[in-house]
Amino acid sequence: MKIAITSDHRGYTLKNKIKKYLNKKGYEVIDFGPEKKDTVDYPIMAFKMSQDIVKENYDFGIALCGTGIGISIACNKVKGVRCAKVNNVKETILTKKDNNANIIAISGEMPRYKALDIIDAFIKTSYVPNERFERRIKEISDYENGDLS
Repeated sequence: MKIAITSDHRGYTLKNKIKKYLNKKGYEVIDFGPEKKDTVDYPIMAFKMSQDIVKENYDFGIALCGTGIGISIACNKVKGVRCAKVNNVKETILTKKDNNANIIAISGEMPRYKALDIIDAFIKTSYVPNERFERRIKEISDYENGDLS
């Protein structure tokens, strides 16, 4: 499994802890930066990773900023991304199972144990296609492609 990860400066410390945890579990983790804790704009980091997620170079992505909100908004500006800002395991399971999210965004200030529980849940959960979920995902894709009918 290939996992992409990125953050801004406020998510930097937790990003590195997550990366170390995932590497120990045998996952291939590609870090889109930043490489140090200097101030960096989260939209740049989000766009860089999200573009590669859409090309299906990775199984999914993890994005971190101070709250997780800003970076999730930026990720979702990239056509084909379904990024969910999640706060707990229940939200994580539902966004993967129902929405087939390909990126999760979390707060860089979240406790490490909670972030790792969320990531484990995302990895273990599969998308469960059904007519209703497929229709909704298609509606989003159609809108992204300019088909407003």
